Amino acid sequence: MEDTVNRFKLWSPEVRADPHPIYAEMRAEAPLYRGLGPISGQPRWFFTRYEDCVEVLKDPRFIKDYRKFLSPEQREADRNDPENIIGYHMLSMDPPDHTRLRALVHKAFTPKMVENLRGRIAEIADGLIDDMVAQGRQADLIQTYALPLPIIVIAELLGVTTERRAEFRDWIKAIMWDSNDASRIAAVGAFVQYCNELIAQRRADPQDDLVSALTNVSEEDDQLSHEEILSMIFLLLTAGHETTINLIGNGTLALIDHPDQRSALKEDPSLIHTAVEEMLRYEGPVEMTLARFAAEEIAWGGQTIGRGEMVFAVLLSADRDETVFPDPNRFDITRRPNKHIAFGAGIHYCLGAPLARLEASIAFPTLLQRLPDLALATPRDQLQWNDTLLFRGMATLPVTY
Repeated sequence: MEDTVNRFKLWSPEVRADPHPIYAEMRAEAPLYRGLGPISGQPRWFFTRYEDCVEVLKDPRFIKDYRKFLSPEQREADRNDPENIIGYHMLSMDPPDHTRLRALVHKAFTPKMVENLRGRIAEIADGLIDDMVAQGRQADLIQTYALPLPIIVIAELLGVTTERRAEFRDWIKAIMWDSNDASRIAAVGAFVQYCNELIAQRRADPQDDLVSALTNVSEEDDQLSHEEILSMIFLLLTAGHETTINLIGNGTLALIDHPDQRSALKEDPSLIHTAVEEMLRYEGPVEMTLARFAAEEIAWGGQTIGRGEMVFAVLLSADRDETVFPDPNRFDITRRPNKHIAFGAGIHYCLGAPLARLEASIAFPTLLQRLPDLALATPRDQLQWNDTLLFRGMATLPVTY
């Protein structure tokens, strides 16, 4: 069979800048496409249609825990991998472990806790705009607004001190993106050491923050272990800020690209909630899910997915599926219904979705009100998109205001 990655050149700058035509072609010609990993050469399957993606995300035959396919020797090596200290979290678990952990975390990370952040998020957004205006009339919106806003929110939510936030961002950046093994492992070590200290402090002296809540939460005499809290902090920091950065960046670009929708939102701020949902659908922050694995040989659409083979639900493609969304390439902030799956589906539906929605619902009105003349400072076709297939976002977004 053909190699999906090579045929469609998913890694090319042209496709990174706009992958939607390629995904439309895949939906039409091969909605379930078998490719080969560009490095491993192992089979990987891409689901691109909406209904298939939803079904896959809810199908218990597709599991998250890759360790079930390792030999005893591989499991031992995996157990000793320093990066796996933080890598085994809810997104890599299956029931019943996932069920137990999610129930405990949900009791700590409550809707009330999220809603209580509303006023502080507004203060942070205004403060960041103040800094932008003070520095001139041109800036990189990613570095000055989209990135620091969720970083500050998550750091304060966890109880990370102001002076350590920059370090936290550097550690997470290295852990997620650094190709140098030594640098990445060093970042893991520094991150774990700080979190160990933070967890110990909160156990001894609880504060009004999420780490304290995680250390104290219980369910029928069951509590989170130290390692589970550690991996949860990592998950919140990575998934909790990268998606919001991209949501703010991609959403801002969509508003700039569609001045009629931008004007409509400025004239009627009550549209912000449907606007955020349309931003999530139109250019979602996550391109495709993390890998799932076929727990058994699975027949699907006339093809056979082998046991242990990797599968991916391409959320970005599903949310432009013309059989589900009328005129899917049109950005419409009044779109109803809008049953996008930007936050996934099934038992692994994004736990942080309410926080991301709250941040976006504050970030965009603040931006439009404070910077009414916001415009691109570089030609549209010169914007640099991140080269990962996991997240969908820009490296920079130069703007004038």
